[in-house]
Amino acid sequence: MYHLLVVDDEIRIRSLIRKYAEFEGHQVTEAADGMEAVLLCRKNQYDLIIMDIMMPELDGFSAAREIRKEHNTPIIMLSARGEEYDKINGFEIGVDDYVVKPFSPKELMLRIDAIMKRTRSQSGGELQKAKNRVLVFDNGGLKVDLTARAVYLDNEAAVLSPKEYDLLFYMIDNQNIALSREKLLSEVWGYDFYGDARTLDTHIKLLRKSLGKYSSHIVTLRGVGYRFD
Repeated sequence: MYHLLVVDDEIRIRSLIRKYAEFEGHQVTEAADGMEAVLLCRKNQYDLIIMDIMMPELDGFSAAREIRKEHNTPIIMLSARGEEYDKINGFEIGVDDYVVKPFSPKELMLRIDAIMKRTRSQSGGELQKAKNRVLVFDNGGLKVDLTARAVYLDNEAAVLSPKEYDLLFYMIDNQNIALSREKLLSEVWGYDFYGDARTLDTHIKLLRKSLGKYSSHIVTLRGVGYRFD
């Protein structure tokens, strides 16, 4: 299955994740702090990283930032805090998902499977769908090249996080269609809606910030979700 790197200074948390991960057939390597995680990633390849935020030596955000300099390995952040600031900080770094402690190990395993399936499908043949999709969205100052994963604002290249790209491209693929929060989470994140839309709303906020004056293309539909016009 997958080789997971589990990074947490609490041995109890690492042991819990290892127990469920190995039951699912995954291989697990453990690290007790962010510095150890960075060093391990410099020597080895992992399919996915599960990383706590509050750790000695090097915190999870700093470790994720260092790892992102060399690898695009999917990262799930763990935290005992659920503040929006923490989520925004993690998502801006390029973290793929965010799980608040205490968490359900079974749900964590589902999120791992969903992230890996989506990651591998994107690298293994998603471009076959290009024949039936809009390849370039060009509306004045906003230009989005879906095949090149490139976004331009007034002819200047914009830098988006991986999940911002995914979210924007899916919305463009379905422009002028009302998209529920459940639909967006299912299609973009790849897992069933768990009743917490804050992850999606935070990414929408970040995406609007990245699009600047062109953020008006993303319309909020109260009680429903969003639409890209």
